[in-house]
Amino acid sequence: MKTNSIIKTLVAVLIVLLVHSCALPKVTQKDPNKNLPATYQNEVTDSVNSAKADWKTFFEDPALTDLIDEAVVNNKEVNIMLQKIMMSQNEIQTRKGEYLPFVNLGAGAEVEKVGEYTRNGAVEESLNIRDGKAFPDPLGDFKLGATASWELDIWKKLRNAKKAAVLEYLATTEGKNLLITNLVSEVARSYYELVALDNELQNLNQNIEIQENALEVVKLLKEGARTTSLAVKRFQAEVQKNKSEVYLVKQEIREIENEINFLLGRTPQPIVRNATDFIDLVPKIVQTGIPSQLLQNRPDVRQAELELAASRLNIKVAKADFYPSIGIKAGVGFNAFNPKFLLNTPESLLYSAAADVMAPLVNRNAIKAAYKNANARQIQAAYEYEQQLLNAYKEVANQVSNLDYLVKSYDLKEQQVQSLTESIEIANQLFQYARADYMEVLLTQRDALEARKELIHTKKEQMIATVDLYKALGGGWR
Repeated sequence: MKTNSIIKTLVAVLIVLLVHSCALPKVTQKDPNKNLPATYQNEVTDSVNSAKADWKTFFEDPALTDLIDEAVVNNKEVNIMLQKIMMSQNEIQTRKGEYLPFVNLGAGAEVEKVGEYTRNGAVEESLNIRDGKAFPDPLGDFKLGATASWELDIWKKLRNAKKAAVLEYLATTEGKNLLITNLVSEVARSYYELVALDNELQNLNQNIEIQENALEVVKLLKEGARTTSLAVKRFQAEVQKNKSEVYLVKQEIREIENEINFLLGRTPQPIVRNATDFIDLVPKIVQTGIPSQLLQNRPDVRQAELELAASRLNIKVAKADFYPSIGIKAGVGFNAFNPKFLLNTPESLLYSAAADVMAPLVNRNAIKAAYKNANARQIQAAYEYEQQLLNAYKEVANQVSNLDYLVKSYDLKEQQVQSLTESIEIANQLFQYARADYMEVLLTQRDALEARKELIHTKKEQMIATVDLYKALGGGWR
């Protein structure tokens, strides 16, 4: 009894010394919650936000929605991200298993022949395994049993690691949502660029037809000695210039088609699209909602917030490394020199039980460095969260302003195109009656072509600005 009392006292003193030696290093830590906006879990229902609509509702062109549907399913980058999400999910299972008991079942067989002129050989030679029976030569050793080990998670180190893995998994899921938002935006942008090029090609062909008609008129006037061959050559050059431009536009169309096919995860092929009435499209009115809704809808903001929460738990995990760890080990099984005696009880039965307490006492530099790194990562995550919020507000403000100015610019360009289109007919009539020279006709046609091209470009920018605003609000991932 006295010996047991002394052992218990020594163990208690050892534990006190270990805990006392595990004082944490001082770390200057910034409060990550200071000056941060409200979290995205805050319920906001007092404002309409277009980001809450999925792309099938937001985009009204069936050809475009079909392309987006196919891209979300087949895009290679999305499929790669899904595998990363699966790995994050498996990490949760790994962390969860670490704070549960480990139980292993094993069996073993061994045959040993020792030298006669050795300690073990001399012992076996002088002793019998039982009365009248010498040690077998060679000596067998057969084992069958189960072992168990369990680390007591009294400091919640393992449970916090599992919770951090859950948050990192959710952050990865938000990363997938962000990827889908960008994918929807890229497909929509490329689609509007493609139909804009179709309209630009149509505009070129219409102007070539007008210029060829004007060329025929100039040829007739030359035959009547009312103009010179210089005018004919200049009109011919203008026609040839615009015909060469057609091939450049066709090449751009092919490149955009291939880009869309790449986003859709398929080989190059024609893109089904609706290019008619593009110039008459009215940009969809996007409801921006209120600023706090960005935290609900933007996947990048939600991802940054989850990573910030995970970094807090990782600090607790790193902090727990300074404390003693308590482990329990046990085993039960059978052991015999011959398989026929292996299951004999109680002769072949064996068991063991042990408990240990371990804590870092000297040279804890690696643990201190890991703890400081965990604190630094939390501060970094806080700054990244703030940066994502500022970037979100900036993007929304830029796109709202851009869309407003593009609407005003389009109205003025539309009036310019109308005036120049009317001036072409006037210039042709004046030229036929010798009231204007051929250069005025050429310049008028050229100005009308450029103005119409700029009008198509502005319409394209309008539609793209609508898409970018939808993306900036965090739409498209649902």
